[in-house]
Amino acid sequence: MATFAKPENALKRAEELINVGQKQSALQALHDLITSKRYRAWQKTLEKIMMKYVELCVDMRKGRFAKDGLIQYRIVCQQVNVSSLEEVIKHFMHLSTEKAEQARSQAQALEDALDVDDLEADQRPEDLMLSYVSGEKGKERSDRELVTPWFKFLWETYRTVLEILRNNSKLEALYAMTAHRAFQFCKQYKRTTEFRRLCEIIRNHLANLNKYRDQRDRPDLSAPESLQLYLDVRFEQLKIATELSLWQEAFRSIEDIHGLMCMVKKTPKPSLMVIYYAKLTEIFWVSDSHLYHAYAWFKLFTLQKSYNKNLTQKDLQLIASSVLLAALSVTPYDHTHGASHLDLENEKERNLKMAGLIGFSLDPKRDSREVLSRSALISELASKGVMTCVSQEVKDIYHLLEHESLQLDLASKVQPLFSKISKIGGKLTSASSVPEVQLSQYVPALEKLATLRILQQVSQVYQTMNIDMLSKMIPFSDFSAVEKISVDAAKYNFVAMKIDHSRSCIHFGNMDFESDRLRDHLTVLAESLNKVRGLIHPPTKKASKPDTYILGLADIVDKEHKRLLARKSIIEKRKEEHERQMLEMELEEESKRLKQQKITEEAEAKRLASEYTRREEQRIRREIEERELQEAQALLLETEKRGKKKGKRPIIEGEKLTKESLIERHISEQLKERQEMEKKLQKLAKTMDYMERARREEEVALIADAYRLRLREEEILHEHEQRREIELSRQHHAGDLEQKNRLARMWDNKSIFQNGIVQRREAEFQRLNEEREARINEVITARKQDRLKRRKLLFYLRFEEERLTRLREEEELRKHEEEERRKKEEAEHLAKLDEIAAKQRQRERELEEKDRLRREALLARSSEPSRPAEPVARPPDSAPASGLYVPRFRRGDRTETPGSGPAAPPEPDRWGRRDDRKPSSNRPASDRWR
Repeated sequence: MATFAKPENALKRAEELINVGQKQSALQALHDLITSKRYRAWQKTLEKIMMKYVELCVDMRKGRFAKDGLIQYRIVCQQVNVSSLEEVIKHFMHLSTEKAEQARSQAQALEDALDVDDLEADQRPEDLMLSYVSGEKGKERSDRELVTPWFKFLWETYRTVLEILRNNSKLEALYAMTAHRAFQFCKQYKRTTEFRRLCEIIRNHLANLNKYRDQRDRPDLSAPESLQLYLDVRFEQLKIATELSLWQEAFRSIEDIHGLMCMVKKTPKPSLMVIYYAKLTEIFWVSDSHLYHAYAWFKLFTLQKSYNKNLTQKDLQLIASSVLLAALSVTPYDHTHGASHLDLENEKERNLKMAGLIGFSLDPKRDSREVLSRSALISELASKGVMTCVSQEVKDIYHLLEHESLQLDLASKVQPLFSKISKIGGKLTSASSVPEVQLSQYVPALEKLATLRILQQVSQVYQTMNIDMLSKMIPFSDFSAVEKISVDAAKYNFVAMKIDHSRSCIHFGNMDFESDRLRDHLTVLAESLNKVRGLIHPPTKKASKPDTYILGLADIVDKEHKRLLARKSIIEKRKEEHERQMLEMELEEESKRLKQQKITEEAEAKRLASEYTRREEQRIRREIEERELQEAQALLLETEKRGKKKGKRPIIEGEKLTKESLIERHISEQLKERQEMEKKLQKLAKTMDYMERARREEEVALIADAYRLRLREEEILHEHEQRREIELSRQHHAGDLEQKNRLARMWDNKSIFQNGIVQRREAEFQRLNEEREARINEVITARKQDRLKRRKLLFYLRFEEERLTRLREEEELRKHEEEERRKKEEAEHLAKLDEIAAKQRQRERELEEKDRLRREALLARSSEPSRPAEPVARPPDSAPASGLYVPRFRRGDRTETPGSGPAAPPEPDRWGRRDDRKPSSNRPASDRWR
């Protein structure tokens, strides 16, 4: 890195290197000087160095060097001389543009030379292959290599300048000029990709401006000049976007302008708003948003009518016709019919956003479809007087399609009018901001509307119609277009119809789809086709045995061939998989290496940044100390000069000088000077008081003499004025007497006329008073009758309400009593069931006790065989006298045996009934209680 004692030496060294052909060394020398920290104070020589520096950067196409140098020079000039930076940047852009124009003039095929999609992309692969294969380059390739690099450098120049000038209040005008020139570059050479990037760059600059509000030298958007520059840039962006047919970018530009207006809460000039709405009409028309297109035209019409004083009647008529035709072009049905809730919410958000862009404020809680709709727009056009400004042809179309009763010959009436309006249009002479208006663009939409109206009328008149007849009724569209329109209308429930192509007819009315009947059509069709195939090609007889072997061999060979092919494909797939894995491993290793390299670079960058921060802190500290020392020396010199001028003792040089001691000494001297000045002022005030008192004593006598003289003059003037006033009064009195004598002869006629008028007015007053009394009586009678009717009605309503209340209470009381009775019956029933269960359990316990006693008796008898048998009393339901043991569950089933006596009758149940059923051995144990 070369060091120079003075900047002039670096400039001379660079010129010497340029003369010997070493431009790179000269550029590096100037770059080292500009980025050096020794030359931070601006001087004229630095401006010359920067001029030479940017010339070298342009000649060598070194965009990065130019950017670094301009950033460093901005730091130097920001607070001292911003105009120098502006001159350098203008020179830089002028050189870049000049070089690009020279390269373009040398190229003969401009379209081929600029056939590049992205100026920031590297060289294309086909160009590299062509350069390797072909030894000599063709003329087209030479043109491409000559022109494209310079245009790429020019684009980089614009980006660099915009990045340097962004968000700087002192360079707003230059920033806007650069943005305009960049837009013209994209427009002239059809650079759509660069235009999108340029719009994104400007958009990011504004976002950063809002994000970092505490930035120094930040532009104030509330200032009218700054706001106008930013708006001009956005409107130029909008114009270029529409001229390049970048409609999405144009819509984003509209959003940028609207966001800027909302940010500053100010409305731009009407001339700019005319451009805004004119471009909105184009954007909405291209995007098939006919409703928003019509609203934009309506806002444009309102602006032109209110603010354009030079608007001619012809231009106003053309704009009004466009507004009405745009409103008629909107389809007369709602496209959200049958949509889901999510689609409706999205449509609502979209309507709110579009309403904000157009300039309508909507309530988010209210349905926006009620505000922004075709019917609302047409009614508003009628209320605002737009209908009175349109041409007669457009007015006739409006009445035919909207107001008159629809007729079947509607197409024959509107078709000549469509032909007339298709010829109307042209450039507006008194509204230059509005684009060329052509009413022919609305003809297809109007034909669609006429088709819908005809279908609507036909559906009300006919139930079935021939397709040829409908085609004759709509001559301006073929049936395929009519069918598409009818399908769309039926989808959104505007017309109910069905087209039957098999019978060439159309059915109108509410008809369901035939999905249920068509459900099994494919199955029936497949079965029918299978039967037909069997009839056409009947099945052949079985082939002989050798033929079967041959056919089997062919199948085996075919299978083996397929197996070999499958094995080959598997091997190839394994090879490809292995190659892919190796490639992935290589890519992974390369990514690891790049990641490690990136970590190393970041660490180095952090170290350099910390080192730079430390050096900056040391430099700032050193500069502060030097500045304090310079201030102390300047203060010392000023104190010495003041001390010498006043004859005071100068400061002894041997004393220790510091800034604080000098400031204290300076303050003490200022206090002494202020005290001396106050003493002088007090002395001067006393002198002035004495002089003023003497002057007033002398002028007392003079004032009295002047007063007496003024009294005499005013007395003479008063007497003169009084005599003149008396003379004028006499003259007026004489004239009045003469006028009275002249008019006295008409007094009788005047009295007669006056009496006639008074009598007539009294009669009129009496008549009006009687009519008023009659009306009052009628009103009083009518009000009495109304009050009577209301009282009767209130009485009837009150009586009916009481009756219904009484019936309702009785019904509730009845239901409550029934519920209580039902609960009581249920409780009694449950109590009876509990009593029956208790008796059943008691009976079972008694039977178990009898069984136990019998078993004990049997056991005692079997344990004593020698003892004589004693008769044992049997219970009625015990076993017979044969001495055999009978189980309990069989004792009730025994029939009557000899000597045992008749069987006991069945016991009646708890409800008084007897069980007359025959006992069965298969009855379950749960029925034992019977």
